[in-house]
Amino acid sequence: MNTHKLALYAQLMRLDKPIGILLLLWPTMWALWIATEGNPNLWILFVFIMGVVLMRSAGCVINDYADRKIDPHVSRTKLRPLAAGLISSKEALILFALLCLVAFALVLTLNTLTIYLSFIGAFLAASYPFMKRYTHLPQAYLGAAFGWAVPMVFAATGEQIPFVAWLIFSATLLWAVAYDTMYAMVDRKDDLKIGVKSTAILFGQHDKLIIGLIQVALLAVFIWIGLILQLSTSYYIAIAASASLCVYQQVLIKERNEADCFQAFLNNHWLGLIMFTGLLLHYALN
Repeated sequence: MNTHKLALYAQLMRLDKPIGILLLLWPTMWALWIATEGNPNLWILFVFIMGVVLMRSAGCVINDYADRKIDPHVSRTKLRPLAAGLISSKEALILFALLCLVAFALVLTLNTLTIYLSFIGAFLAASYPFMKRYTHLPQAYLGAAFGWAVPMVFAATGEQIPFVAWLIFSATLLWAVAYDTMYAMVDRKDDLKIGVKSTAILFGQHDKLIIGLIQVALLAVFIWIGLILQLSTSYYIAIAASASLCVYQQVLIKERNEADCFQAFLNNHWLGLIMFTGLLLHYALN
């Protein structure tokens, strides 16, 4: 296999655009630090970090396979390897299967409950790309797919899924709807032309308001988590910083400029990192 083909596979997996890996990584790390009170098992940490990279890559591959007849008509996606005909559908499906198999091999080193939960996670990841054809809420489905790592983390570390795990899952789902709606605002014109559904289309002229309400709900869930776990000041400082980022994102999307909406989407990486830093400091200092 030549280096050019490898580069195309890396592009298909979006390894050149790690924002998706980061947006999936941060909730996983929130859950892992909370579940282990800041002292994660190194093997479990490795398995989940690798799982994030592998499953996000697999998700990108199956997404492009699902959209192979749509992407050529969207300005932002028409040059992707599958849309441009540089990689065949068969190659994409083989790559998707290999990525899932490696991820599953890692999961097999964990306990039985985590293995069972992994089947739900795999189903969510594989079916998400097709949701935009049937519902205006693919962003919520993405949130469930990204958030499923949370109950898996608690299952792997404690063999049970407490209430706080579902709060973290809910926060992840809310966060994903907010940031992925910003992302969908970039493609709204193209999506309307080709009949693809999204929350950006569903929310219409109320998109900014609804994103804002979702962000308020997200911050409220963060506070709820902090109260239940009796987290310290560093965590609440992180929430305050995250709130300021939410305001900044609202400023960016104010005029619905496509480039600014995309920047608002990218800015969410910092929100995830800040919340993890707050947890990291809490468990390191207490």
